[in-house]
Amino acid sequence: MDGMTDLERLLALEEIKLLKARRDRAVDTKDWDTYLALHAPDHESHNDGFDHWKTAEEMITNVRRLLDETRISVHHSHTPEITFESPTSAKGIWAMEDNIFWKQGDEEHWLNGFGFYPESYEKRDGTWVFTRRQLKRTHVRLSPGANART
Repeated sequence: MDGMTDLERLLALEEIKLLKARRDRAVDTKDWDTYLALHAPDHESHNDGFDHWKTAEEMITNVRRLLDETRISVHHSHTPEITFESPTSAKGIWAMEDNIFWKQGDEEHWLNGFGFYPESYEKRDGTWVFTRRQLKRTHVRLSPGANART
C-alpha cells in the first residue's frame, strides 16, 4: 500500500492495538463514555443473532442493556491481523474470547465464547476510531440451565 512509510505503518498499528485494548477495558469496566469516544458516530456493529446497529449511540444503548450492572464481562482480544487500505483506513480481524457471568435467581451462570472480531477503523481528526465491528463467535459454552442473550 502506497502512502505510508514503514515507521508510519508501525505507529498506526500500535495506535489501533491501543484502541482495541481501550475498547475491551471500557466495556468490561462499564466506562460507557470512553467506550462511546472510541467509535465514530456512524459506527456500524453486528453481533451474530442480533439486528445490525447503525450508529455508535444505538450500539452503546444495546451493549449497556446486554451487559447491565448485574452482569460481569471479561473480554480478551489477541493475534490481530491488521491491513491498511490507506494512511487513514484499515481493517482488522482479532481472535477473541469473552466470558460473561450473571445470576438467574440464586444460581450463578456463565457464557464462554470464542471467535473473531472483523473490524474497520478510520483515522479521524488525528485519532483512530472504530467504524465497523462484527462479533462472530465460532464456539460458545453455556452453564447448564443458562438463559443467555449476549
